[in-house]
Amino acid sequence: METAFQIALIVFSALLALLVLMHKGKGGGLSDMFGGGMQSSVGGSSVAERNLDRITVVVGLVWAGIVVVLGLLMKS
Repeated sequence: METAFQIALIVFSALLALLVLMHKGKGGGLSDMFGGGMQSSVGGSSVAERNLDRITVVVGLVWAGIVVVLGLLMKS
């Protein structure tokens, strides 16, 4: 059981990292250092960006849940 949660943690960690990297830079951060600030910004966020935000939040919550469950399994 513990091994399944460890594998799930690895998968969700990689997925969460990819989702975070897919977000557009909002300006003023590290993304501007590497050329992210050169793109013109469109007023408001698109449907795709909002869906990406929602998916990232859900994957982050699942990741946090897996961390808590793994902590409880390792403790007992």
